[in-house]
Amino acid sequence: MTSKGFTINERGQPNRFAIEPKVYVDETPRIEFTKYTEKLNGPLAMIGFVSLIAVEVITGHGLIGWLTSF
Repeated sequence: MTSKGFTINERGQPNRFAIEPKVYVDETPRIEFTKYTEKLNGPLAMIGFVSLIAVEVITGHGLIGWLTSF
């Protein structure tokens, strides 16, 4: 039972603590790590790593040297 911002217990005594808000579960969709994204990120990372090695072999410079030569 509530009265003027206070809760009243079963003995009729006012409780001087704040009234606690109702608890609810927020079920809005969020961007998070799922099995699909993990399965996608793995091969993409491998493709990127192999591409960096290919650039280094073809140009004779590392990635930083290749980017600074422009």
